[in-house]
Amino acid sequence: MPDFTLDQRLQNDTFPIGPLGLCQLLLMNDKRWPWLILVPQRANMSEIHELTPLDQTMLSFETSMVAEAMKEATACEKINSGALGNIVRQLHIHIIARNSGDAAWPGPVWGHGTREPYTDEEASKLISDLRARLSA
Repeated sequence: MPDFTLDQRLQNDTFPIGPLGLCQLLLMNDKRWPWLILVPQRANMSEIHELTPLDQTMLSFETSMVAEAMKEATACEKINSGALGNIVRQLHIHIIARNSGDAAWPGPVWGHGTREPYTDEEASKLISDLRARLSA
């Protein structure tokens, strides 16, 4: 079985937060919306149904756990989650904190405006907060 390798586009656009049980957790480098990405550490997967039933269960559990931590950390109104994969084919789940009045509200965040990168300090603060919530 081939080894898991993170897609280069995901590596370039994110900060690593760390491994969970099944997934790598990443922070998208765009401070307009706190935006996390879960990537199951399985080679050559592009669809949720390709995972084993046990991995599907674990993905669901980790998605819920991360969404709850994101909601608590950001006090957002709504969590958007989805697995699109039209550009980056590697299976990954987006968890995005949304609030009425944000730059793309109520529409989707994809393709909206220009990315606003975090400073290292801003990213470190959010990552630290999320790690604390996920380990509690």
